[in-house]
Amino acid sequence: MPLERISRTCFNLIHGKNLVYNQCWEDPRLDRKALELTSEDNVAVITSAGCNALDYALAGANHVYAVDMNYRQNALLELKKTAVTHLDYESYFSLFGSGRLENWDSIYAEKLRPNLPEQARKFWDRHGKFFKGTGRRPSFYFRGTSGLFAWMVNGYVDRVVKLRSSINQILDAKTVEEQQEIFYEQNLKESLFKPMVRWLLGRDTTMAMLGVPRSQRQQLDSGYPGGIAQFIVDRIETVFAKLPLHDNYFWRVYLTGEYTKECCPEYLKEENFESLRDSISANVTTHTNSLLGFLEQHDGEISRFVLLDHMDWMYHNAKDVLNAEWQGIVDRAAPGAKVIWRSASLEVDFVDPIEVTVNGEKTTMGELLSYRPELTAELHPIDRVNTYGSFYVADLNV
Repeated sequence: MPLERISRTCFNLIHGKNLVYNQCWEDPRLDRKALELTSEDNVAVITSAGCNALDYALAGANHVYAVDMNYRQNALLELKKTAVTHLDYESYFSLFGSGRLENWDSIYAEKLRPNLPEQARKFWDRHGKFFKGTGRRPSFYFRGTSGLFAWMVNGYVDRVVKLRSSINQILDAKTVEEQQEIFYEQNLKESLFKPMVRWLLGRDTTMAMLGVPRSQRQQLDSGYPGGIAQFIVDRIETVFAKLPLHDNYFWRVYLTGEYTKECCPEYLKEENFESLRDSISANVTTHTNSLLGFLEQHDGEISRFVLLDHMDWMYHNAKDVLNAEWQGIVDRAAPGAKVIWRSASLEVDFVDPIEVTVNGEKTTMGELLSYRPELTAELHPIDRVNTYGSFYVADLNV
């Protein structure tokens, strides 16, 4: 269809030459409980911004293979690894906590650049300005595709609806009751989501800036009352009025451009710095490849697979590759392997029918996956990000 081709072209133009994600949008607190990581586990995860790859290493995984087709995402994770190894904690937190680093040029040249892999070095040679703290977007968290959208959202909050004081109040609230009082008494939902904003939330270009392809938008438009715009409105209400915000670093950085030391990912906390520096970051490696390509080239077994939400796009655009990917997962899975993924859909029905071969015999993924519905029912409602329609945890029986 012409509209789908136009949408796909738009998505590719936005993402084809850009760093897309400057932070992960999957809550690793859920992942830790779902994956039950041990020192025997080797994890394959789509890199995104690399925050969660470091989190899994901190949680005790033996090795984390961070795989992404976009080399820019791997360059970001390589910069995080190099920074934790070669900077003191305050500089490290300034870089990735505040999103800016005084004397970036000299620190990059002396301590970071010489220790980066070649491809990452070339990228940061060109884009080090992201961390200089200058210009109209003075934080790294306002850079990249999703960061540009965050910057626009903050401009809307500051200059159009003029709700900065209310946003700061709700972020600093100590209890959910305080959050609710601010959210409802100050009419934040009505003030933030005016008709034009709701309209924009239904546009492919807007969603592409957030890393959401048309296929995901269509899933929510067809499966959620009121479509994707209402889904987003409802999710924001849940985040700000129904879940604790005091440790919700995802939305804090999105709405302020920086973390605080009290509200930040585990990889940025001071108590984890020495462990990351001494050994843990070495247990995380980057691989610029598709997940299927990585699995086909990898010799060892993988016991934990973290698929994020990429299957939503693949099911609509590359079913044959999706089928081959699951065959690769089955072929590389260690005994007792676990798989987790997220979806924009309220329910995923395309995984179970996928056919794979095990020991020379055809079977389906539905026969091999043992789902954990009680666990997901416990975890999904307390997801601090709260932007996915569904969450899946399954044991892989091969």
